[in-house]
Amino acid sequence: MNKLPTNIFAHRGASGHAPENTMAAFELAYRQGADGIETDVHLTKDNIPVLMHDEQVNRTTNGAGYIKDYSLKQLKQLDAGSWFSSAFADSKILSLDEFLTWIRHKALYLNIELKNNKIDYTNLETIIYNRLAHYGLLHRSILSTFNPNSMMRLKKAETDTETALLISRRFKHKKLITYALDLEASAVHIKYRHLRQRLVDRIHQKQLAVRVFTVNELNHMVRCFSMGCDAIFTDYPEAAVQSRRQFNNRNAR
Repeated sequence: MNKLPTNIFAHRGASGHAPENTMAAFELAYRQGADGIETDVHLTKDNIPVLMHDEQVNRTTNGAGYIKDYSLKQLKQLDAGSWFSSAFADSKILSLDEFLTWIRHKALYLNIELKNNKIDYTNLETIIYNRLAHYGLLHRSILSTFNPNSMMRLKKAETDTETALLISRRFKHKKLITYALDLEASAVHIKYRHLRQRLVDRIHQKQLAVRVFTVNELNHMVRCFSMGCDAIFTDYPEAAVQSRRQFNNRNAR
């Protein structure tokens, strides 16, 4: 079992209190004491990585259509905050470079999800890796993806950063671990509903990390802490930090 405290990653920033994947959400997560930030990356039509969860801009901006059909300059004209609250009407879609410039001097881990399971962007892995290298962030970054082909490309590139296989469906434990090992993953990121102590223990036995998404209920957080999960992804980092502190205090007695 992992004996270290469970790390808390702010899922798309503090997205329970600010519009996801915006600077407002990232700044809030940092102030609330998150250990790391989780964000999602796509490529624009001019091959610039930008931060957004969906392939289309419809849900979280006042625009419509696919990110891949916009230039960065066009995306910057969109309002990425009003959908959440009028208080965030000035929020803009961020480029990866803007985000990395902000995070590079902060004591935060970074999880970048490569959003290539629906649109398999050409050279996405290389582009993201090179940007992380440019900012000196490879040593505290995780690249995660649902796409096994993307995992294979990361493996072939011999990247010296951590790679994580995202899993949303149920696997037999042995099959899941074999799958992750075949793809040379450093970690497995699983949905909370699939969390079992036996699975955590078996993954740890293979020297892989176990991180769980998306954990927003306090009792779910405590369950992850008690099982020795390496990290959780949550929309509410402040609540998670407080819950972890209380859990650690109880168990230190």
